[in-house]
Amino acid sequence: MDRRRGLSARLKLTLSYAGFLAVAGALLLAVVWGYLLRYVPDNPQGLLGVSPNRYLLVRTFFPAAAVAMAGLLVFGLVGGWLLAGRMLAPLTQIRDAARRAGDGSLSHRIRMKGRQDEFRELSDAFDSMLRKLESHVDGQRRFAANASHELRTPLAISRALLDVARKDPTRDREELLARLQAVNTRAIHLTEALLLLGRGDTGTFARESVDLSLLAEEAAETLLPLAEQRRITLDVTGGAARTSGSAELLLRMVTNLVQNAVVHNVPTGGTVTVHTETVHAGSVHAGKGGATSVLRVENTGPPLPPERVPTLTEPFQRGAERVRTDEHAGVGLGLAIVQSVVRAHEGSLDLVPRPTGGLLVTVRLPGAA
Repeated sequence: MDRRRGLSARLKLTLSYAGFLAVAGALLLAVVWGYLLRYVPDNPQGLLGVSPNRYLLVRTFFPAAAVAMAGLLVFGLVGGWLLAGRMLAPLTQIRDAARRAGDGSLSHRIRMKGRQDEFRELSDAFDSMLRKLESHVDGQRRFAANASHELRTPLAISRALLDVARKDPTRDREELLARLQAVNTRAIHLTEALLLLGRGDTGTFARESVDLSLLAEEAAETLLPLAEQRRITLDVTGGAARTSGSAELLLRMVTNLVQNAVVHNVPTGGTVTVHTETVHAGSVHAGKGGATSVLRVENTGPPLPPERVPTLTEPFQRGAERVRTDEHAGVGLGLAIVQSVVRAHEGSLDLVPRPTGGLLVTVRLPGAA
């Protein structure tokens, strides 16, 4: 934005200091005149018949007062300039850091030293903003790279199948169409997941009152055939847990958690437990604003190394292996979407590996009346 250049903050502070000092000096001289010189008689004999009189005092006082005022003004300008520079030095550091960030350097930190004051609080807040912004940008870059890689694979497979069909007209058309449909379906699911993830990250959705217990029952009913096919017991327990948010996004969150719990389970005879509850104010698990709605999804499964847990919510990470080859292979965005939805609803997501194998996922969202 083009703006007319004005006085710098340092010059404004300098003029303010000098002006304040000059006004204070003028008031002091006025007090001296008002309470001292007015008692000196204005006659040739002076006070008690002894000179000097008021005329001589005024002629002697005012030149000295003018010199003192000039000295005060110069002292105010010089001292104010130095003092303003010292006071505004932290803003210079913050300005330089902001310019570096504007040029794309997000790794720079101010780390201002000294005792806590307004400038240090501003510096710490700016460093925290840069830290979060750098993490967000790095995550977006990794996500874009992974997404481009994942989308390139089905497109390349489709092109290869079409090339084979063109070069070999005798090839079984039904088999070719089936493979193309599978690849196309996977690309569609990936695109929908990417759009849903972006929607959760931006937080652009209407809010309404939602009961997590009803969403858990709906997700369990939808995934019950898959659980029965794998001989996994799927239970939904607990009571009402109301929160405020998007019913569509929250349903996708619950469905992803339950589906992951079913798919990443033991080969047969496993269990998945979905529990919902409301933790009221005063409890150690309640949020700062009052009640907290809690959703827990626990499953059996192979042991999960603790160091791998933080990577599960990264895009395109699929449980304990990079790629699944069965009919329920995902696109690696299940828990990434869950984390995005939880973040958009101002909640928290905790993943804890069970000692006997499997995972315990806890979602905490602000409660609603």
